[in-house]
Amino acid sequence: MAGKAEKEVKNRGAKGAAGTYDASSITVLEGLEPVRKRPGMYIGTTGPDGLHHLIWEIFDNARDEAMAGRCDDIEVALLPDGWVRVADNGNGIPVGIHPKTKVSALETIMTTLHAGGKFDNNAYKVSGGLHGVGASVVNALSESAKVVVHQDGGMHLQEYAIGKPKAKVKKVGASKEHGTIVLFKPDITIFKEGIEWNWDKIVNHLRQQAYLVKGVRIAVIDARETGADAGTERIFMREHGINAPSMTFYFEGGLKSLVAFYNKHQEPVHKNIFYVDRELDNVAVEVALQYVDDITPRVTAFANNTYNSEGGTHVTGFKTALTRTLNSYGRTANILKESEENFTGDDALEGITAVISVKLPEIQFEGQTKAKLGSMEAQGAVATVFGEAFASFLEENPDDARAIANKVLLALKARKAAKAAKDSVLRKGALEGLTLPGKLADCQVKSPEEAEIFIVEGDSAGGSSKQGRDRRTQAILPLRGKILNVERARIDRMLASVEIRALVVALGTAIGDVFDLAKLRYHKIIIATDADVDGAHIRTLLLTLLYRHFRPIIDGGFVYIAQPPLYKISRGKSVAYAYSDKEKAVVLKEMGVAESEISESTAEEGEGDAAPAEEEAAKPSAKPAKANIQRYKGLGEMNPSELWETTMDPARRVLKRVRIEDAQEADRIFDILMGTDVASRKSFIQSNAKLANLDV
Repeated sequence: MAGKAEKEVKNRGAKGAAGTYDASSITVLEGLEPVRKRPGMYIGTTGPDGLHHLIWEIFDNARDEAMAGRCDDIEVALLPDGWVRVADNGNGIPVGIHPKTKVSALETIMTTLHAGGKFDNNAYKVSGGLHGVGASVVNALSESAKVVVHQDGGMHLQEYAIGKPKAKVKKVGASKEHGTIVLFKPDITIFKEGIEWNWDKIVNHLRQQAYLVKGVRIAVIDARETGADAGTERIFMREHGINAPSMTFYFEGGLKSLVAFYNKHQEPVHKNIFYVDRELDNVAVEVALQYVDDITPRVTAFANNTYNSEGGTHVTGFKTALTRTLNSYGRTANILKESEENFTGDDALEGITAVISVKLPEIQFEGQTKAKLGSMEAQGAVATVFGEAFASFLEENPDDARAIANKVLLALKARKAAKAAKDSVLRKGALEGLTLPGKLADCQVKSPEEAEIFIVEGDSAGGSSKQGRDRRTQAILPLRGKILNVERARIDRMLASVEIRALVVALGTAIGDVFDLAKLRYHKIIIATDADVDGAHIRTLLLTLLYRHFRPIIDGGFVYIAQPPLYKISRGKSVAYAYSDKEKAVVLKEMGVAESEISESTAEEGEGDAAPAEEEAAKPSAKPAKANIQRYKGLGEMNPSELWETTMDPARRVLKRVRIEDAQEADRIFDILMGTDVASRKSFIQSNAKLANLDV
């Protein structure tokens, strides 16, 4: 037996079976191969966010030239066939031979990870491109790329395919200009969801950057439909006579202008926008803020002009100084009485619009995507600079100071009232044994990963969905009418709503400061409303509630929109469902139905006895049956089997996951649609009416 076992082990080793680990098991990835092997490590995702991250990386290099004082004009152009062109009038990437790599510095930067001018503070005192991987990563993830450098009287060119140079850098002509043009076409084998550039996303990002870099012109051009070529003999596309949609941004006011832009659709609590721009211990600190008549805080942070979606040390320093300064002022001005507790951080942040920007030479981010700043020196610098300047602002602007303090005091009182209301609701529920709302038809499984809840509109849809569901995994919560618009409602008022309270209890996470995502009872929260104006309104109200008070549920990818069919199309014994007018036309064509052979009805007309088309088909001498098109107005018009088959069956249904691709833009849209600025809402609706697809 022992000999047999030894022989088996030897054989497994010879075959290199799983478990064998020796020198030959070590894989060495050369050049830019690691980027193509694990692109998510460098750009976060290969979805739309990662795709657009390629533009940000190349733009950041041009922006760093501007921050170094060597550039005042940047242009981003979208070209046909997925190409992108980023140009600047900086010094241009060096094209001379690099002493270590023995090839052009341009080739080194474009084809070598961790190569660039960002490691030497003599080249860039402040830079967002810390890791030196930006240009090379973009090159690695591009099917084709090209760099043109105008420098020292010459125009130099190098082209690449999947990150590898096609030839050495060569001088292709004379030039009186200076700057860099980077062109790239993302690789569809990496970005499998498609190369679709989002114009609004790009415009919003570049507008934001223009606020952050005072005195720099940033232009964006959409030349995708023009057939324009790249044009490299001049730095900027606009100098080639391109006639295409474009936008140009140039701001002198810095963050003060950015706060004014963010608050465009808000009612300010105080007139003057606070602003400070000062350097301390080699850290440049710029902060602007203004309170508005709202309950949602909006704090946006940047480090070396890179947006930090997860905040970081500079935000921590800001919040600490804000709360401390307001408490000090509140006591001094006798707005906070001796018997009252101090403002908390949440009190101080309620209704604030603030932008924090720090610039420092030795910067540390947590991760390559730079979502969170880790440099500890930023925390102290922001706390000191902002704290001192904000205290002076409150002292020098007494009207503004009192308005701010009263706003924060109101938040404190509301917090106490909301806590009392929330505790009352939870206590009442426990006493009455109402662990879950009575209208909830819960599922049998206890595992959140398997469980899903359908939030449906009205008792009729609730009845059909309860009968048609899979009781093991699917829960049904019918809501009556339109829930409260929570855009400006505090938690105490929200919890007074029976419908909202039922939803909060059903989800299981609680709300406010005791929210706990780990207690979420369903990992699929499916909003299923009718395909009409009222259904769209209810869906918007629910999304507002989830966005404002259950944001981690959306961020976690747990929220979906059901897509019930608009039409049931039957001809004889053939039945098909269509989810749009376009799909209806395709189904009719596949059935070979002419326009004269169509009978249309609503769900009410189609219910009951056998459809006329089926009766005709049953007659031996009948002509080819007409196609009956049944139009669904709402989920309640479907019988349980139809609802299961089209909308609830995991094997056949269509669900759309709710994602937040641009949190700031989403926040702005919610402000416009659900806030009190009627003029802005009317303007938004008129401007976007052509995009709506409504069934009134």
